[in-house]
Amino acid sequence: MIQDRLEQLRSLMEERRIDAYMIPTSDFHESEYVGAYFKCREFVTGFTGSAGTAVITKEEAGLWTDGRYFVQAGKQLDGSSVTLQKIGQPGVPTVEEYLEQVLPEGGCLGFDGRVVNCQMGQALEALLEEKNVTLACQEDLVDVIWKDRPSLSAQPAWILEEKYAGKSSAQKIEDLRTQMKKEKTGVHILTTLDDIAWLLNIRGNDVECNPVVLSYAMVTLERFYLFINDQVLNEEVKTYLKGLGVTVCPYNDIYTAAGQLRGQKVLLETGKINYAIYKSIDDSNKIIDKMNPTVMAKAMKNPVEIENMRNAHKKDGAAVVKFIYWLKNNVGKEVITEVSAQEYLDRLRSEQEGNLGISFDTISAYGANAAMCHYKAGKENDTKLEPRGLYLVDSGGQYYEGTTDVTRTVALGPLTEEEREHFTLTVISMLRLGAVKFLYGCRGLTLDYVAREPFWSRGINFDHGTGHGVGYLLNVHERPNGIRWRMVPERQDNCVLEEGMVTSDEPGVYIEGSHGVRTENLIVCKKAEANEYGQFMEFEFLTMAPIDLEALDRSIMTDRDVELLNDYHKAVYENLSPYLSQEEELWLKENTRAI
Repeated sequence: MIQDRLEQLRSLMEERRIDAYMIPTSDFHESEYVGAYFKCREFVTGFTGSAGTAVITKEEAGLWTDGRYFVQAGKQLDGSSVTLQKIGQPGVPTVEEYLEQVLPEGGCLGFDGRVVNCQMGQALEALLEEKNVTLACQEDLVDVIWKDRPSLSAQPAWILEEKYAGKSSAQKIEDLRTQMKKEKTGVHILTTLDDIAWLLNIRGNDVECNPVVLSYAMVTLERFYLFINDQVLNEEVKTYLKGLGVTVCPYNDIYTAAGQLRGQKVLLETGKINYAIYKSIDDSNKIIDKMNPTVMAKAMKNPVEIENMRNAHKKDGAAVVKFIYWLKNNVGKEVITEVSAQEYLDRLRSEQEGNLGISFDTISAYGANAAMCHYKAGKENDTKLEPRGLYLVDSGGQYYEGTTDVTRTVALGPLTEEEREHFTLTVISMLRLGAVKFLYGCRGLTLDYVAREPFWSRGINFDHGTGHGVGYLLNVHERPNGIRWRMVPERQDNCVLEEGMVTSDEPGVYIEGSHGVRTENLIVCKKAEANEYGQFMEFEFLTMAPIDLEALDRSIMTDRDVELLNDYHKAVYENLSPYLSQEEELWLKENTRAI
Protein backbone atom coordinates (compact mmCIF):
# COMPACT_ATOMS: atom_id res chain seq x y z
CA MET A 1 0.00 0.00 0.00
CA ILE A 2 2.75 2.48 0.93
CA GLN A 3 4.71 1.49 -2.16
CA ASP A 4 1.65 2.09 -4.35
CA ARG A 5 1.21 5.57 -2.88
CA LEU A 6 4.87 6.37 -3.43
CA GLU A 7 4.63 5.29 -7.06
CA GLN A 8 1.51 7.40 -7.59
CA LEU A 9 3.27 10.39 -6.07
CA ARG A 10 6.35 9.83 -8.22
CA SER A 11 4.15 9.66 -11.31
CA LEU A 12 2.73 13.10 -10.47
CA MET A 13 6.23 14.40 -9.78
CA GLU A 14 7.31 13.18 -13.22
CA GLU A 15 4.37 14.95 -14.89
CA ARG A 16 5.20 18.21 -13.12
CA ARG A 17 8.97 17.82 -13.51
CA ILE A 18 9.55 17.78 -9.76
CA ASP A 19 12.77 16.07 -8.61
CA ALA A 20 12.03 15.88 -4.89
CA TYR A 21 8.83 16.34 -2.91
CA MET A 22 8.89 17.28 0.78
CA ILE A 23 6.04 16.45 3.20
CA PRO A 24 6.39 17.86 6.73
CA THR A 25 4.19 17.12 9.73
CA SER A 26 2.08 20.25 9.84
CA ASP A 27 -1.20 21.93 9.05
CA PHE A 28 -1.67 25.44 7.63
CA HIS A 29 -0.92 26.86 11.11
CA GLU A 30 2.35 25.12 12.04
CA SER A 31 0.58 23.11 14.74
CA GLU A 32 2.49 20.32 16.48
CA TYR A 33 -0.49 17.98 16.36
CA VAL A 34 -2.72 18.04 13.33
CA GLY A 35 -6.23 16.99 12.36
CA ALA A 36 -6.93 13.96 10.19
CA TYR A 37 -7.13 16.10 7.02
CA PHE A 38 -3.50 17.13 7.40
CA LYS A 39 -1.86 13.73 8.00
CA CYS A 40 -0.23 13.61 4.57
CA ARG A 41 3.14 12.40 5.82
CA GLU A 42 1.47 9.51 7.64
CA PHE A 43 -0.56 8.67 4.51
CA VAL A 44 2.55 8.48 2.34
CA THR A 45 4.99 6.75 4.75
CA GLY A 46 2.89 4.86 7.30
CA PHE A 47 4.71 6.51 10.24
CA THR A 48 2.14 7.76 12.78
CA GLY A 49 4.35 9.81 15.14
CA SER A 50 3.67 13.48 15.76
CA ALA A 51 7.01 14.73 14.39
CA GLY A 52 8.79 13.98 11.15
CA THR A 53 9.46 15.05 7.58
CA ALA A 54 9.30 12.86 4.50
CA VAL A 55 11.27 13.51 1.33
CA ILE A 56 10.43 11.58 -1.82
CA THR A 57 12.72 11.52 -4.86
CA LYS A 58 12.50 9.50 -8.05
CA GLU A 59 14.60 6.72 -6.52
CA GLU A 60 14.44 7.15 -2.73
CA ALA A 61 12.07 7.88 0.13
CA GLY A 62 13.29 9.06 3.53
CA LEU A 63 11.64 9.87 6.87
CA TRP A 64 13.41 12.19 9.29
CA THR A 65 12.33 12.07 12.94
CA ASP A 66 13.83 12.69 16.39
CA GLY A 67 14.90 10.47 19.28
CA ARG A 68 11.41 10.14 20.74
CA TYR A 69 10.38 8.08 17.73
CA PHE A 70 13.43 6.08 16.62
CA VAL A 71 12.07 2.75 17.88
CA GLN A 72 8.48 3.39 16.74
CA ALA A 73 9.50 4.64 13.31
CA GLY A 74 11.89 1.73 12.83
CA LYS A 75 9.03 -0.71 13.38
CA GLN A 76 6.45 1.16 11.29
CA LEU A 77 8.81 1.65 8.33
CA ASP A 78 10.10 -1.92 8.42
CA GLY A 79 9.40 -3.67 5.13
CA SER A 80 8.63 -0.44 3.29
CA SER A 81 10.98 1.33 0.93
CA VAL A 82 11.06 4.34 3.24
CA THR A 83 14.42 4.79 4.98
CA LEU A 84 14.52 6.04 8.58
CA GLN A 85 16.83 9.03 9.01
CA LYS A 86 17.59 9.50 12.71
CA ILE A 87 17.90 13.22 13.36
CA GLY A 88 21.05 14.17 15.25
CA GLN A 89 22.78 10.80 14.86
CA PRO A 90 26.30 10.56 13.39
CA GLY A 91 26.35 10.41 9.61
CA VAL A 92 22.69 11.39 9.22
CA PRO A 93 22.24 14.48 7.04
CA THR A 94 19.62 17.07 7.85
CA VAL A 95 16.66 17.37 5.49
CA GLU A 96 18.27 20.48 4.03
CA GLU A 97 21.65 18.79 3.56
CA TYR A 98 19.98 15.83 1.89
CA LEU A 99 18.04 18.05 -0.51
CA GLU A 100 21.21 19.93 -1.41
CA GLN A 101 22.88 16.61 -2.20
CA VAL A 102 20.14 14.97 -4.28
CA LEU A 103 18.60 17.86 -6.19
CA PRO A 104 20.21 18.27 -9.62
CA GLU A 105 21.42 21.55 -11.14
CA GLY A 106 18.33 23.41 -12.36
CA GLY A 107 16.08 20.91 -10.61
CA CYS A 108 12.77 21.43 -8.83
CA LEU A 109 11.73 20.93 -5.20
CA GLY A 110 8.03 20.56 -4.55
CA PHE A 111 5.96 21.05 -1.39
CA ASP A 112 2.62 22.50 -0.33
CA GLY A 113 3.48 26.08 0.65
CA ARG A 114 0.65 26.13 3.18
CA VAL A 115 2.26 23.46 5.39
CA VAL A 116 5.85 24.73 5.29
CA ASN A 117 6.69 27.72 7.45
CA CYS A 118 8.11 30.87 5.94
CA GLN A 119 11.44 30.51 7.72
CA MET A 120 12.06 27.09 6.21
CA GLY A 121 10.85 28.23 2.78
CA GLN A 122 13.31 31.12 2.84
CA ALA A 123 16.11 28.84 4.03
CA LEU A 124 15.44 26.44 1.16
CA GLU A 125 15.45 29.33 -1.31
CA ALA A 126 18.88 30.45 -0.09
CA LEU A 127 20.29 26.93 0.17
CA LEU A 128 19.32 25.88 -3.34
CA GLU A 129 19.94 29.19 -5.10
CA GLU A 130 23.43 28.25 -6.29
CA LYS A 131 22.08 25.14 -7.99
CA ASN A 132 19.30 27.18 -9.64
CA VAL A 133 16.70 24.94 -8.04
CA THR A 134 13.12 26.21 -8.35
CA LEU A 135 10.42 25.74 -5.71
CA ALA A 136 7.01 24.39 -6.77
CA CYS A 137 4.88 25.20 -3.75
CA GLN A 138 1.41 25.98 -5.13
CA GLU A 139 0.01 22.43 -5.24
CA ASP A 140 -0.68 19.71 -2.67
CA LEU A 141 0.28 16.57 -4.61
CA VAL A 142 -0.78 14.22 -1.84
CA ASP A 143 -4.31 15.59 -2.14
CA VAL A 144 -4.41 14.39 -5.75
CA ILE A 145 -3.70 10.76 -4.82
CA TRP A 146 -5.54 10.68 -1.46
CA LYS A 147 -8.97 9.75 -2.80
CA ASP A 148 -10.69 9.18 0.56
CA ARG A 149 -9.03 12.07 2.38
CA PRO A 150 -10.99 13.20 5.49
CA SER A 151 -12.76 16.55 5.31
CA LEU A 152 -11.31 19.67 6.88
CA SER A 153 -12.54 19.78 10.47
CA ALA A 154 -15.42 22.18 11.24
CA GLN A 155 -16.26 21.62 14.91
CA PRO A 156 -18.34 24.25 16.77
CA ALA A 157 -16.50 27.10 18.49
CA TRP A 158 -17.54 28.15 21.98
CA ILE A 159 -16.79 30.92 24.46
CA LEU A 160 -14.54 30.35 27.48
CA GLU A 161 -16.04 32.34 30.33
CA GLU A 162 -13.88 34.91 32.10
CA LYS A 163 -14.17 33.01 35.39
CA TYR A 164 -11.96 30.42 33.72
CA ALA A 165 -9.85 32.66 31.47
CA GLY A 166 -9.18 35.19 34.21
CA LYS A 167 -8.95 38.06 31.72
CA SER A 168 -11.34 39.41 29.10
CA SER A 169 -10.60 39.11 25.41
CA ALA A 170 -11.09 42.87 25.07
CA GLN A 171 -8.21 43.46 27.51
CA LYS A 172 -6.01 40.90 25.74
CA ILE A 173 -6.62 42.59 22.38
CA GLU A 174 -5.83 45.98 23.91
CA ASP A 175 -2.59 44.57 25.33
CA LEU A 176 -1.70 43.14 21.92
CA ARG A 177 -2.23 46.49 20.24
CA THR A 178 -0.01 48.11 22.88
CA GLN A 179 2.75 45.67 21.89
CA MET A 180 2.14 46.41 18.20
CA LYS A 181 2.63 50.12 18.89
CA LYS A 182 5.88 49.38 20.74
CA GLU A 183 7.07 47.54 17.64
CA LYS A 184 5.85 50.48 15.50
CA THR A 185 3.68 48.13 13.44
CA GLY A 186 0.18 48.71 12.11
CA VAL A 187 -0.75 45.15 11.14
CA HIS A 188 -0.24 41.83 12.90
CA ILE A 189 -0.86 38.52 11.12
CA LEU A 190 -1.48 35.71 13.60
CA THR A 191 -1.91 32.12 12.42
CA THR A 192 -1.08 29.89 15.41
CA LEU A 193 -4.31 28.31 16.61
CA ASP A 194 -3.65 28.34 20.34
CA ASP A 195 -2.71 32.03 20.24
CA ILE A 196 -5.94 32.93 18.44
CA ALA A 197 -8.06 30.84 20.80
CA TRP A 198 -6.36 32.40 23.83
CA LEU A 199 -6.65 35.95 22.47
CA LEU A 200 -10.38 35.66 21.78
CA ASN A 201 -11.24 33.41 24.76
CA ILE A 202 -12.80 30.87 22.43
CA ARG A 203 -12.24 27.14 22.19
CA GLY A 204 -13.19 24.38 19.76
CA ASN A 205 -12.22 20.86 18.74
CA ASP A 206 -10.57 21.07 15.32
CA VAL A 207 -7.41 19.26 16.43
CA GLU A 208 -7.89 16.08 18.44
CA CYS A 209 -7.11 16.71 22.13
CA ASN A 210 -6.30 20.37 21.42
CA PRO A 211 -9.39 22.61 21.89
CA VAL A 212 -8.59 25.05 19.11
CA VAL A 213 -10.48 26.40 16.08
CA LEU A 214 -9.07 26.46 12.54
CA SER A 215 -8.65 30.17 11.91
CA TYR A 216 -6.32 33.02 11.02
CA ALA A 217 -6.32 36.55 12.42
CA MET A 218 -5.24 39.91 11.03
CA VAL A 219 -5.17 42.65 13.65
CA THR A 220 -4.73 46.35 12.95
CA LEU A 221 -4.76 49.18 15.46
CA GLU A 222 -8.46 49.71 14.71
CA ARG A 223 -9.82 46.46 13.21
CA PHE A 224 -9.74 42.74 13.94
CA TYR A 225 -10.33 40.30 11.07
CA LEU A 226 -10.95 36.64 11.89
CA PHE A 227 -10.70 34.19 8.99
CA ILE A 228 -12.78 31.16 9.92
CA ASN A 229 -15.40 28.75 8.62
CA ASP A 230 -18.62 30.65 9.37
CA GLN A 231 -20.45 27.36 9.96
CA VAL A 232 -18.59 26.74 13.25
CA LEU A 233 -20.01 29.93 14.80
CA ASN A 234 -23.46 29.89 16.39
CA GLU A 235 -25.39 33.10 17.01
CA GLU A 236 -24.06 33.47 20.55
CA VAL A 237 -20.44 33.32 19.37
CA LYS A 238 -21.14 35.64 16.42
CA THR A 239 -22.69 38.20 18.77
CA TYR A 240 -19.76 37.83 21.17
CA LEU A 241 -17.19 38.37 18.41
CA LYS A 242 -19.10 41.34 17.03
CA GLY A 243 -19.05 42.88 20.49
CA LEU A 244 -15.25 42.61 20.44
CA GLY A 245 -15.13 44.46 17.13
CA VAL A 246 -14.19 41.30 15.22
CA THR A 247 -15.05 41.07 11.51
CA VAL A 248 -15.60 37.46 10.45
CA CYS A 249 -14.22 36.52 7.01
CA PRO A 250 -14.06 33.22 5.06
CA TYR A 251 -11.23 30.93 6.19
CA ASN A 252 -9.22 30.94 2.94
CA ASP A 253 -9.52 34.70 2.39
CA ILE A 254 -6.41 35.26 4.50
CA TYR A 255 -4.29 34.89 1.35
CA THR A 256 -6.25 37.57 -0.49
CA ALA A 257 -6.27 39.89 2.53
CA ALA A 258 -2.52 39.53 3.04
CA GLY A 259 -1.99 40.18 -0.67
CA GLN A 260 -3.93 43.45 -0.48
CA LEU A 261 -1.65 45.02 2.14
CA ARG A 262 0.41 47.93 0.83
CA GLY A 263 3.06 50.07 2.51
CA GLN A 264 2.51 48.56 5.95
CA LYS A 265 4.84 47.47 8.74
CA VAL A 266 3.57 43.94 9.32
CA LEU A 267 4.34 42.11 12.55
CA LEU A 268 4.50 38.34 12.05
CA GLU A 269 6.56 35.33 13.05
CA THR A 270 8.26 33.75 10.06
CA GLY A 271 8.85 30.51 11.96
CA LYS A 272 5.10 30.06 12.41
CA ILE A 273 3.38 31.74 9.47
CA ASN A 274 3.11 29.53 6.41
CA TYR A 275 5.21 30.17 3.32
CA ALA A 276 2.16 30.68 1.09
CA ILE A 277 0.88 33.58 3.20
CA TYR A 278 4.31 35.17 3.29
CA LYS A 279 4.72 34.91 -0.48
CA SER A 280 1.34 36.60 -0.96
CA ILE A 281 2.49 39.77 0.88
CA ASP A 282 3.47 42.60 -1.47
CA ASP A 283 7.07 43.84 -1.43
CA SER A 284 5.91 47.36 -0.55
CA ASN A 285 5.30 46.14 3.01
CA LYS A 286 8.04 45.83 5.63
CA ILE A 287 8.04 42.61 7.63
CA ILE A 288 8.84 42.82 11.35
CA ASP A 289 9.79 39.25 12.22
CA LYS A 290 9.31 38.63 15.95
CA MET A 291 7.68 36.02 18.16
CA ASN A 292 3.94 36.64 18.40
CA PRO A 293 3.32 38.89 21.44
CA THR A 294 0.55 36.54 22.55
CA VAL A 295 3.05 33.73 23.18
CA MET A 296 4.60 35.23 26.30
CA ALA A 297 1.30 36.67 27.55
CA LYS A 298 -0.39 33.28 27.19
CA ALA A 299 2.43 31.40 28.92
CA MET A 300 2.34 33.58 32.04
CA LYS A 301 -0.83 32.23 33.61
CA ASN A 302 -2.80 34.76 35.62
CA PRO A 303 -3.83 34.11 39.28
CA VAL A 304 -7.33 32.95 38.27
CA GLU A 305 -5.90 30.42 35.82
CA ILE A 306 -3.39 29.12 38.36
CA GLU A 307 -6.04 28.62 41.04
CA ASN A 308 -8.26 26.91 38.48
CA MET A 309 -5.38 24.64 37.49
CA ARG A 310 -4.83 23.62 41.11
CA ASN A 311 -8.46 22.51 41.20
CA ALA A 312 -8.20 20.71 37.86
CA HIS A 313 -5.23 18.73 39.13
CA LYS A 314 -7.12 17.61 42.22
CA LYS A 315 -9.90 16.13 40.07
CA ASP A 316 -7.38 14.72 37.63
CA GLY A 317 -5.31 13.24 40.44
CA ALA A 318 -8.39 11.55 41.87
CA ALA A 319 -8.89 9.80 38.53
CA VAL A 320 -5.25 8.66 38.54
CA VAL A 321 -5.57 7.30 42.10
CA LYS A 322 -8.73 5.40 41.21
CA PHE A 323 -6.91 3.94 38.21
CA ILE A 324 -3.79 2.81 40.12
CA TYR A 325 -5.96 1.38 42.91
CA TRP A 326 -7.94 -0.64 40.35
CA LEU A 327 -4.80 -1.73 38.53
CA LYS A 328 -2.95 -2.88 41.63
CA ASN A 329 -5.97 -4.85 42.86
CA ASN A 330 -6.82 -6.56 39.58
CA VAL A 331 -3.66 -7.24 37.59
CA GLY A 332 -3.14 -10.99 37.38
CA LYS A 333 -6.71 -11.64 38.53
CA GLU A 334 -8.43 -10.56 35.33
CA VAL A 335 -7.23 -9.94 31.80
CA ILE A 336 -5.93 -6.38 31.56
CA THR A 337 -4.15 -5.18 28.44
CA GLU A 338 -2.49 -1.91 27.54
CA VAL A 339 -5.57 -0.86 25.57
CA SER A 340 -8.12 -1.89 28.18
CA ALA A 341 -6.11 -0.13 30.91
CA GLN A 342 -5.92 3.00 28.78
CA GLU A 343 -9.66 2.91 28.13
CA TYR A 344 -10.35 2.49 31.85
CA LEU A 345 -8.24 5.50 32.77
CA ASP A 346 -9.72 7.63 30.00
CA ARG A 347 -13.20 6.73 31.26
CA LEU A 348 -12.32 7.61 34.86
CA ARG A 349 -11.05 10.98 33.68
CA SER A 350 -14.18 11.63 31.62
CA GLU A 351 -16.29 11.15 34.75
CA GLN A 352 -14.60 14.05 36.54
CA GLU A 353 -16.61 17.27 36.78
CA GLY A 354 -15.65 19.77 34.09
CA ASN A 355 -13.66 17.28 32.01
CA LEU A 356 -13.74 17.98 28.27
CA GLY A 357 -11.68 15.02 27.11
CA ILE A 358 -8.04 13.97 27.09
CA SER A 359 -5.18 16.38 26.37
CA PHE A 360 -3.21 13.90 24.22
CA ASP A 361 -3.43 10.24 23.28
CA THR A 362 -2.78 8.25 26.45
CA ILE A 363 0.50 6.34 26.46
CA SER A 364 -0.16 2.96 28.05
CA ALA A 365 3.00 0.87 27.92
CA TYR A 366 3.99 -2.34 29.68
CA GLY A 367 7.51 -3.70 30.03
CA ALA A 368 9.73 -3.21 26.99
CA ASN A 369 7.05 -1.14 25.23
CA ALA A 370 7.66 1.65 27.75
CA ALA A 371 11.16 2.06 26.31
CA MET A 372 9.46 3.84 23.39
CA CYS A 373 8.79 7.34 24.74
CA HIS A 374 5.71 7.92 22.61
CA TYR A 375 4.48 4.35 22.30
CA LYS A 376 0.87 3.89 21.25
CA ALA A 377 -0.95 0.64 22.04
CA GLY A 378 -3.38 -0.67 19.45
CA LYS A 379 -5.07 -3.84 18.29
CA GLU A 380 -1.96 -5.06 16.51
CA ASN A 381 0.38 -4.58 19.49
CA ASP A 382 -1.88 -4.78 22.55
CA THR A 383 0.24 -6.35 25.29
CA LYS A 384 -1.27 -8.13 28.28
CA LEU A 385 -0.26 -6.78 31.69
CA GLU A 386 1.29 -9.41 33.97
CA PRO A 387 1.79 -9.28 37.76
CA ARG A 388 5.49 -8.46 37.40
CA GLY A 389 7.64 -5.66 36.06
CA LEU A 390 6.79 -2.02 35.35
CA TYR A 391 3.86 -0.37 33.61
CA LEU A 392 4.07 3.26 32.42
CA VAL A 393 1.06 5.48 31.80
CA ASP A 394 1.41 9.05 30.50
CA SER A 395 -1.93 10.82 30.26
CA GLY A 396 -3.75 14.09 30.73
CA GLY A 397 -7.09 15.81 30.58
CA GLN A 398 -8.69 19.00 29.33
CA TYR A 399 -10.87 20.74 31.90
CA TYR A 400 -12.58 24.11 32.06
CA GLU A 401 -10.00 24.68 34.82
CA GLY A 402 -7.01 23.88 32.66
CA THR A 403 -4.86 21.21 31.02
CA THR A 404 -3.16 18.34 32.85
CA ASP A 405 -0.28 16.02 31.95
CA VAL A 406 0.96 13.34 34.35
CA THR A 407 3.11 10.23 34.04
CA ARG A 408 3.32 7.47 36.60
CA THR A 409 5.24 4.21 36.42
CA VAL A 410 3.70 1.43 38.47
CA ALA A 411 5.17 -1.82 39.80
CA LEU A 412 2.79 -4.65 38.90
CA GLY A 413 4.79 -7.22 40.85
CA PRO A 414 8.42 -8.27 41.43
CA LEU A 415 11.07 -6.00 39.89
CA THR A 416 14.70 -6.47 38.93
CA GLU A 417 17.35 -4.47 40.78
CA GLU A 418 17.91 -2.43 37.62
CA GLU A 419 14.22 -1.61 37.27
CA ARG A 420 14.08 -0.53 40.91
CA GLU A 421 17.21 1.61 40.54
CA HIS A 422 15.92 3.33 37.41
CA PHE A 423 12.53 3.96 38.97
CA THR A 424 14.11 5.53 42.04
CA LEU A 425 16.44 7.72 39.99
CA THR A 426 13.49 9.21 38.09
CA VAL A 427 11.69 9.98 41.35
CA ILE A 428 14.81 11.59 42.85
CA SER A 429 15.32 13.63 39.70
CA MET A 430 11.72 14.84 39.46
CA LEU A 431 11.54 15.83 43.12
CA ARG A 432 14.88 17.65 43.12
CA LEU A 433 13.97 19.74 40.09
CA GLY A 434 10.60 20.59 41.59
CA ALA A 435 12.30 21.75 44.79
CA VAL A 436 15.00 23.93 43.20
CA LYS A 437 15.27 27.63 44.09
CA PHE A 438 16.90 29.99 41.62
CA LEU A 439 17.51 33.64 40.87
CA TYR A 440 15.19 35.38 38.43
CA GLY A 441 16.72 35.35 34.98
CA CYS A 442 17.36 31.61 34.85
CA ARG A 443 16.19 29.57 31.90
CA GLY A 444 15.36 25.89 31.72
CA LEU A 445 18.84 25.36 30.28
CA THR A 446 20.26 26.53 33.62
CA LEU A 447 18.15 24.20 35.73
CA ASP A 448 18.25 21.00 33.68
CA TYR A 449 21.40 19.72 35.37
CA VAL A 450 19.52 19.43 38.66
CA ALA A 451 17.35 16.76 37.01
CA ARG A 452 20.08 15.01 35.00
CA GLU A 453 22.81 14.78 37.63
CA PRO A 454 21.41 11.62 39.29
CA PHE A 455 21.49 9.93 35.86
CA TRP A 456 24.71 11.39 34.48
CA SER A 457 26.62 10.48 37.63
CA ARG A 458 25.82 6.84 36.75
CA GLY A 459 26.49 7.20 33.03
CA ILE A 460 22.77 7.23 32.13
CA ASN A 461 20.79 9.74 30.07
CA PHE A 462 17.31 10.22 28.61
CA ASP A 463 16.90 11.37 25.02
CA HIS A 464 14.17 14.00 25.43
CA GLY A 465 13.68 17.33 27.12
CA THR A 466 13.13 17.38 30.85
CA GLY A 467 10.16 19.71 30.60
CA HIS A 468 7.81 21.55 28.23
CA GLY A 469 5.38 24.40 28.72
CA VAL A 470 1.70 23.54 29.14
CA GLY A 471 -1.28 25.64 28.03
CA TYR A 472 -4.50 26.50 29.84
CA LEU A 473 -7.25 24.44 28.24
CA LEU A 474 -5.07 24.55 25.14
CA ASN A 475 -2.07 22.69 23.78
CA VAL A 476 -0.31 20.33 26.15
CA HIS A 477 2.98 21.51 24.59
CA GLU A 478 3.33 25.29 24.71
CA ARG A 479 6.12 27.77 23.99
CA PRO A 480 8.28 29.56 25.11
CA ASN A 481 9.28 27.85 28.39
CA GLY A 482 10.92 24.49 28.71
CA ILE A 483 13.69 22.61 30.48
CA ARG A 484 16.43 20.81 28.53
CA TRP A 485 20.21 20.39 28.74
CA ARG A 486 21.14 21.78 25.35
CA MET A 487 19.83 24.37 22.95
CA VAL A 488 17.28 23.21 20.38
CA PRO A 489 16.54 26.55 18.69
CA GLU A 490 13.61 25.33 16.61
CA ARG A 491 11.65 24.39 19.73
CA GLN A 492 11.75 28.00 21.01
CA ASP A 493 11.45 26.84 24.62
CA ASN A 494 14.39 28.47 26.37
CA CYS A 495 12.96 31.76 27.61
CA VAL A 496 13.58 33.23 31.05
CA LEU A 497 11.27 31.44 33.47
CA GLU A 498 8.57 33.89 34.54
CA GLU A 499 6.03 33.84 37.34
CA GLY A 500 2.95 31.91 36.26
CA MET A 501 4.62 29.71 33.66
CA VAL A 502 3.57 26.06 33.87
CA THR A 503 6.16 23.48 32.85
CA SER A 504 6.38 19.70 32.98
CA ASP A 505 9.05 17.99 35.08
CA GLU A 506 9.51 14.54 33.52
CA PRO A 507 12.81 12.69 33.69
CA GLY A 508 13.02 9.05 32.65
CA VAL A 509 15.10 6.01 31.75
CA TYR A 510 14.52 3.89 28.63
CA ILE A 511 16.21 0.53 28.14
CA GLU A 512 15.32 -0.86 24.72
CA GLY A 513 13.96 -4.39 24.89
CA SER A 514 13.60 -4.27 28.67
CA HIS A 515 11.71 -1.42 30.34
CA GLY A 516 10.97 2.29 30.47
CA VAL A 517 10.41 4.57 33.45
CA ARG A 518 9.13 8.14 33.57
CA THR A 519 7.72 10.22 36.43
CA GLU A 520 6.07 13.51 35.50
CA ASN A 521 4.56 16.36 37.46
CA LEU A 522 3.55 19.81 36.27
CA ILE A 523 5.17 22.72 38.11
CA VAL A 524 4.22 26.40 38.19
CA CYS A 525 6.90 29.07 38.56
CA LYS A 526 6.38 31.55 41.38
CA LYS A 527 8.27 34.20 43.30
CA ALA A 528 10.16 33.27 46.45
CA GLU A 529 11.99 35.83 48.58
CA ALA A 530 13.69 38.95 47.26
CA ASN A 531 16.85 40.14 49.01
CA GLU A 532 20.17 41.85 48.32
CA TYR A 533 21.00 39.15 45.77
CA GLY A 534 17.88 39.71 43.75
CA GLN A 535 14.50 38.05 43.23
CA PHE A 536 14.53 34.34 43.93
CA MET A 537 12.08 32.02 42.18
CA GLU A 538 10.75 28.55 42.96
CA PHE A 539 8.28 25.96 41.73
CA GLU A 540 5.04 24.61 43.11
CA PHE A 541 3.80 21.15 42.17
CA LEU A 542 0.40 21.29 40.49
CA THR A 543 0.16 17.55 39.82
CA MET A 544 -1.27 15.52 42.67
CA ALA A 545 -0.76 11.76 42.22
CA PRO A 546 1.00 9.13 44.32
CA ILE A 547 4.43 7.72 43.49
CA ASP A 548 4.68 3.94 43.83
CA LEU A 549 6.49 3.21 47.11
CA GLU A 550 6.69 -0.48 46.19
CA ALA A 551 9.15 0.31 43.39
CA LEU A 552 11.55 2.47 45.41
CA ASP A 553 15.09 1.57 46.43
CA ARG A 554 15.45 3.59 49.63
CA SER A 555 19.19 2.90 49.78
CA ILE A 556 20.04 5.28 46.91
CA MET A 557 17.93 8.13 48.28
CA THR A 558 19.45 10.84 50.44
CA ASP A 559 17.66 12.05 53.56
CA ARG A 560 16.61 15.15 51.61
CA ASP A 561 15.18 12.99 48.82
CA VAL A 562 13.10 11.13 51.38
CA GLU A 563 11.94 14.39 52.95
CA LEU A 564 10.91 15.76 49.54
CA LEU A 565 8.96 12.58 48.78
CA ASN A 566 7.24 12.53 52.16
CA ASP A 567 6.28 16.20 51.93
CA TYR A 568 4.89 15.67 48.43
CA HIS A 569 2.92 12.60 49.46
CA LYS A 570 1.46 14.46 52.44
CA ALA A 571 0.13 17.10 50.02
CA VAL A 572 -1.20 14.41 47.68
CA TYR A 573 -3.18 12.75 50.44
CA GLU A 574 -4.56 16.01 51.84
CA ASN A 575 -5.65 17.24 48.38
CA LEU A 576 -7.09 14.02 46.97
CA SER A 577 -8.66 12.15 49.88
CA PRO A 578 -11.95 14.17 49.73
CA TYR A 579 -12.50 12.94 46.15
CA LEU A 580 -12.21 9.22 46.90
CA SER A 581 -14.32 6.37 48.22
CA GLN A 582 -13.52 5.05 51.69
CA GLU A 583 -11.58 2.08 50.28
CA GLU A 584 -9.63 4.28 47.88
CA GLU A 585 -8.90 6.82 50.62
CA LEU A 586 -7.51 4.11 52.92
CA TRP A 587 -5.39 2.75 50.06
CA LEU A 588 -4.05 6.24 49.30
CA LYS A 589 -3.23 6.84 52.96
CA GLU A 590 -1.15 3.67 53.07
CA ASN A 591 0.55 4.41 49.77
CA THR A 592 1.48 7.99 50.64
CA ARG A 593 2.77 7.11 54.11
CA ALA A 594 6.05 8.59 55.26
CA ILE A 595 9.04 6.37 54.58
